[in-house]
This record gives sequence, structure tokens and C-alpha cells, in this order.
Amino acid sequence: MTHSDLPSLRITFDVTRTRAVLRARPGLEADFGMLATRLTPGGQRGPLASDADLDSFLSSIGELADWPHADVEWEPELANLVTDVLDDAETVQARLSSPPGEAQRARLAPEDIPALLGAGWKADLTSFQLRDIGELLSLGHGANFSVPGAGKTRTALAVFSALRERGEVRRLLVICPKSAYEAWTFEGDTCFKEPLLTSVMDNGSLEAEADVVLVNYERLSGSVSRLSEWLRTVPAMLVLDEAHRMKLGARGTYGSACLSLGPLAQRRLILTGTPAPNGARDLENLLSFVWPGRGKQLVVKAVSGGDLAYASQVLRPLFTRTTKKELGLPPFEPLVRYVELPPLHRELYNALKGSPSARQGDLTSLGKAAMRMLMAAISPALLAPGDNVYDPLVFQLPAVDASAGDSLHTLLQRLPQHELPPKYAETARIVARNAQVGRKTLVWTGFIRSQKTLEQLLAPHAPASVYGATPSPDREAELSRFREDPLCMALISNPATLGEGISLHQVCHDAVYVDRDFMAGRFLQSLDRIHRLGLPPDTETRVTVLTARGTIDEIVALRLEEKLNFLGSVLDDPAVRQLGDLQEEETTGLGMDADDIHALLAHLDSRLP
Repeated sequence: MTHSDLPSLRITFDVTRTRAVLRARPGLEADFGMLATRLTPGGQRGPLASDADLDSFLSSIGELADWPHADVEWEPELANLVTDVLDDAETVQARLSSPPGEAQRARLAPEDIPALLGAGWKADLTSFQLRDIGELLSLGHGANFSVPGAGKTRTALAVFSALRERGEVRRLLVICPKSAYEAWTFEGDTCFKEPLLTSVMDNGSLEAEADVVLVNYERLSGSVSRLSEWLRTVPAMLVLDEAHRMKLGARGTYGSACLSLGPLAQRRLILTGTPAPNGARDLENLLSFVWPGRGKQLVVKAVSGGDLAYASQVLRPLFTRTTKKELGLPPFEPLVRYVELPPLHRELYNALKGSPSARQGDLTSLGKAAMRMLMAAISPALLAPGDNVYDPLVFQLPAVDASAGDSLHTLLQRLPQHELPPKYAETARIVARNAQVGRKTLVWTGFIRSQKTLEQLLAPHAPASVYGATPSPDREAELSRFREDPLCMALISNPATLGEGISLHQVCHDAVYVDRDFMAGRFLQSLDRIHRLGLPPDTETRVTVLTARGTIDEIVALRLEEKLNFLGSVLDDPAVRQLGDLQEEETTGLGMDADDIHALLAHLDSRLP
């Protein structure tokens, strides 16, 4: 083949790196250099080859109009994506620029939805689910930011059913946490007269005949190649459930894998009740998945002026959201309960706080410092060296007095003999009081050793316990025991493990947070395990956040309040803002951003402003 037989420009999609790759015909170096400067700024560039991240390429796609040669060859998937992006840009722009009333009339009416789902659909849908389905079908690709418990799984399956009925897609790929497998499998069986064949890609295999494939975020990066082929073979819809997991976008392992697979799907849909737990950057990355080359620009423009009320008005047509108020749930108000550190606990906490290694400035040491402080606010003994992370602390009751000559190291090792941590004591009292009146309690703590210690302290109430390393059969058995065993009055877990994808509101209406980290989304998600659609109107939900005075707990509370206020403002949801402002009772988890780091440094060193 001679050079003249080659296309003037060939444009392909490198799925493993989520980049557009351009290669020009020899002899066109000058023309290509001018094009690449404008079309792939910041990308890797040579005389006849250039590449750029897909989002940047798509946002600059108009520069191709100046390419002076007609014979451009596109990789089919990328050509389809570009056409789709341009078409969707028109739909999005029309939605954004239309007056509210006109935009509403352009969407599918709720009463029209049942006929679109096909004869195989059998599940009931609420009025707000019908509304959200209509909006998502009208928009094409979409985002559902409804609160946890609003039935986003069923809504997504209804969208899939309608698209399958139209012949646009034939199967569904769902990327979700492991804890969400139960919900997707149950809804797939419940919503259709002929249950969907659902396959879990846990062992690396893909069931060829499956209607729905579930894969968790942890396994995703190692499965991109196989899933790419699966998506290319048959038109499919791709759903990111708990999509905030990929909020880092191309900078994160989960995000880069999702962004690689997105262009290969016929339809893209994200589901999360917490789309921007740490600020606007999270929202940019999520909407970049939904609308490559367009979504990020829309968010940047909307929030650039700092007026979040304006940003909410601008962005609101781009997503559906059912609020807690629309669910008709009985209100609840989380309460913060302050505890005072006893003398030895305070002495050890202050000593750990003053460790110079905690203020070296690099992110790794700061993250470790934050974790140490969070553990020390529970009990410094959790940090005692040489102990297995699974070994619980063993407290001596009655406590014995410490010797005046004991070193800090000795005090750290023997602290359980001298003091019962106030957070543990308060947790035990809350669980015991609830158990006396037949109320089960969900206990959250972010550290395995803390969890194991609570298993021992709460033993009289036969607690169930689930953490990250709990095998799936044991996890299901423990959840079943908590739900069904009248003697099991407590469930101990951490928000990273059970904060998403499960429902406990049928049996539990009390929760206690022994500790929290800086992850606002994780806190919101965990709250909704017991405050969800289906609660009787007279249900009293009680949530207590234990906070040790003068510790990192107070820094975490302040930062979470600011993040939740931002999220509630962008979503125009007062209920979210209210959760950031916890009420202090009358006396009778990490994810740090730059502001979190500054607040932590200020706590570690009082000389900082």
C-alpha cells in the first residue's frame, strides 16, 4: 500500500487509556501540526500522530471542520459516539434553554410511560418514578440523583425495559457495589413477568445469555477488556449505580475504567443520591461520563460564579431527583451527643496529636495522621503496637488506677485496664436502652478493631457484624440474623461496607455513629439504610452521632456540614443542607479534600491559622 492509499487522517479510540488517537498520512505534517495544536492541546504529539483524553477531544471536535482533506477515516465506535454527542448536545441545549413550562411539556408524560414498558413489565411504579422515567427517556443518556430509598434501581430497569421494547438495546451492564447485587437481582425477578437472567461477574466469566451483568467497582479495572468486547457485541445500556464511586474521573481507578466503557454503550445512566459529596469537581466527572465533551463544561460554567442557587437552576434540567419530602417519609433529626475524654485518654490523645510525623505535609502521612486521630478519639488503645487488627480490646472492670510513673507507651498498652472509652460506654447504654423496648440498633464504626471490640461489649444483645472481608455467604447470614432473629438487637458495620445498596428500615429505626470520616456522601448513604421509602408514617427514626470534645471529631463535623450544604444547594434540596447542621443534644469515615487537609493541619498544630 502506498502513502496515497492511506486516509488523510485516521481517528481511533484507545479504550484501555480512554484517549482519542489521531494519525495523519505522511506528507501532511504541516496541516496536522496546526490541527493537533487546536484539537488535542496538552496531549502527546508527534509529527503525524497525536492523542488526547476523550473528554478534551470531544469538547474541541469543531476544530476538525478546518481539516482541508476530505478522506477522514473514523473507528466506528468513536464515529457513533461523536454523532451521539452532537445529537445529545442539541437535546441538552434545548432542555437548558427552554422556559420551565415548555421544557416540561417536551418530556414524556407519566401517564404515557406504562405503555412504553412492554407487555413483559409487571411491577408497580410510584408517581415520582413515572416522572423520572419520562424525563430520562426524553433526555437519552441521563442521571438520576434521587435520594437513597427512592427506587432508583426499579426506575433504571423501567428505562431499560422501554429501550429494549424500542429495539435500541438488548441487554444491561450494571457497575455497582457488591452490596447492591441483592437489590438488582430481586428487582430483576420482581419487575418482569419473565424474570431477567442476571449474572454476577465475580469470577471473571461473562454469561453469554445473560440479560443483566453485574460487576463491582473493585473488579472493574481488571475486566475492561472483556467488558469492552461484551458491549461491542450487542447494543447495551450501561448503568453506574452509586456512581459517586467514580467521582475522581480519569484520575481514579474506578473512574478511568468507567470512562473507557461508557463510549461503547448505546445508553448511559448514572444513579446516585450524592453526586457531589466533596464539591463541583465530583459533579464534573460524573456528567463527563454521561455527556463526554459536554458535561464537564456545563458544570464549570454553572458554578463558576459561586452562586449555588443559580447553579441549581442551570443544572436542574439535566438530572432527575426525588427528594425525601416527595417520598413522604416521617422526618428525623440526627443528634450529636458530646462525650468528654477521661484524663488518661485525653493525655494520650494530645500526645498522639503532637507527633511531628503527622505534619510532614505529604498526603500519605496526612491520611495516616487523620486515621490515627479518629481512632484515638475512640480509644488510643486501638493504636497500641504489636496487636492484631482483629483482636478486640479487653477492658478490666472495675478499672484499676494507673501508676504515676508509667510511661506513655505503657499507658497506651494498658489503657483498657484503667478506663472504658466514653464512646463505647455510651454506645452500650444506647443499645441496651433500645433493646429493653424491642428496638434494634445499627452501630457504625470505621475500624475493624473497633468493630471487634464492640462485638464483645455488646455480646448480651447477640450482635450481627459485617465488615469488608466478611465472605458473601456470611454477610448474607448476618444480615438475615439481624432482620429475623428477635434476640439479635444490634448490627455492627462500617459505611464503606454496608453504607450502600441495602435496606434495613423494615426492622431498624435507630443508628449510632461511633465515629465518622470526611466522606459526606458515605455519611448520607449510610443514614438512608434505615430511613427509606416504605416507612410507616408514625415511625420514629433516631440517629445519634457520638463526638469527643476537643478532638478531630469536631473538625470532621464542621467539614461535613460545609460539604452537605454545598450538595444541598446544588441539588436545591433543603433536607440535605439540614443534615449538615446536626443539632446538639441537651445535656441530662476519610476522603479528605484540600480544605479537609487544612482543617486537619490546624487541629494538629495550633500555630496554623
